[in-house]
Amino acid sequence: MRRREFITLLGGAAAAWPLAARAQQAPSVDRRIGVLMTGFSNVEAARPFLDPFHRGLRELGWIEGQNLIIEYRFAAGKLDLLPQLASELADLRPEVIVTEGSPAAQAAKKASSTIAVVMAASGDPVGAGLVASLNRPGGNVTGLALLSSDLAGKRLQLLAEIVPGLAHVAVLFNPANSTGVLALEQTRSAAPSLKIEVQPIAVRTPDELKPPVMIQSNTASWPVSTGRAAT
Repeated sequence: MRRREFITLLGGAAAAWPLAARAQQAPSVDRRIGVLMTGFSNVEAARPFLDPFHRGLRELGWIEGQNLIIEYRFAAGKLDLLPQLASELADLRPEVIVTEGSPAAQAAKKASSTIAVVMAASGDPVGAGLVASLNRPGGNVTGLALLSSDLAGKRLQLLAEIVPGLAHVAVLFNPANSTGVLALEQTRSAAPSLKIEVQPIAVRTPDELKPPVMIQSNTASWPVSTGRAAT
């Protein structure tokens, strides 16, 4: 996710949460928002993404430590921690929960149906069950949709053009991430017409990744990280 994509979520946040509308009033009482991140372990690690977010808040008149309290929760890539972390944030009654990735947004949506949830990015919010549609999302979730799963088949096609004679492709995916599962399905659907065999490799945590091995094609060798196979 690029920095400009993270900044884009602020537009959705302005529509979903009342903080922006009151920014110029300089309230004496601190307001509270939550941030739920999937792939980072602490604030320092997430700094390249959080700095533009903080800058956008300051432009709206909200400064952490002055008139704004930000509660952070980090899953460090462990999706099974997200429901508990989302519940902790919901219990704090923030006015909005900003999330990174579809799994975090799903956890926040399940934790509360009344607190606004702003997705920094979701590969397929409709397919993930986060919104009813892109035109009329409904509910309490808004934010940025990347639609990355829809492009999975095209990526396989481009890979076949880059590597003539390509016959086998390993696909790393997290079975607990609905966007990853959708992308795998799209890749598999595109594979037969390209005469490519797709090998899914399920990886749920970074710890399951092993040292790279080489996969041979007719023309080149490509490094691929392997993990525990799906069961």
